[in-house]
Amino acid sequence: MSALILIVEDEPQLAEVLEAYARQEGYRTERASDGNLALTLYRAAKPDLILLDIMLPARSGLEVLKAVRADGPTPVIMVTARAEESDQIVGLELGADDYVVKPFRPREVMARIKAVLRRAGSALDDAEKPLRVGPLEVDRRAVVARVNGHPLSLTPAEFRLLAHLAEAPGRAFTREELLAAALPDSEALERVVDAHLASVRRKLEAEQVTFLLHTVRGVGYRLEASP
Repeated sequence: MSALILIVEDEPQLAEVLEAYARQEGYRTERASDGNLALTLYRAAKPDLILLDIMLPARSGLEVLKAVRADGPTPVIMVTARAEESDQIVGLELGADDYVVKPFRPREVMARIKAVLRRAGSALDDAEKPLRVGPLEVDRRAVVARVNGHPLSLTPAEFRLLAHLAEAPGRAFTREELLAAALPDSEALERVVDAHLASVRRKLEAEQVTFLLHTVRGVGYRLEASP
């Protein structure tokens, strides 16, 4: 069955255009014009990806994103009319997988959808054994990371970053390398890596693991197996 895309957009003409292009690409679609309806359809339809406008009636797109991330890792592409870096980073910090800025070409949005679905699918198709770094286990088949046996609640981008770091414990990866690994088809900025990994560090610290993730000044990040 083709992927189901939930299009959350309060401009009717734009929503119709996006839906038409999505169906032309073979996707199934659902549409919501406000934040409350978006969450209702998300919970009822279980979409494979959400195309989510930030500026919405009833409940903002960022509020919707928070609620979606509290439930699980459903891929989300944020849509914003504001091209400011701060808006992009806030959405990505909350767990968005990518973003597009209005005005945009519908075909560009379809390309982003394909890329995000491909990244989500590649993690599911990875048949390698789990990666282990000290108390951390990264299972790329199950798309789950555990610390001392306890699952970490990671966003898709956070999981990809952690998995990439876990492939070479002790090696320092640049932000550019990590961005290419986690968001290869995005226009996200390198400092977004800092935001994602700050979130990962908080989640590790909540599990009493403070030594695993290291910032390498002037370079980027690395994982260390022991204190």
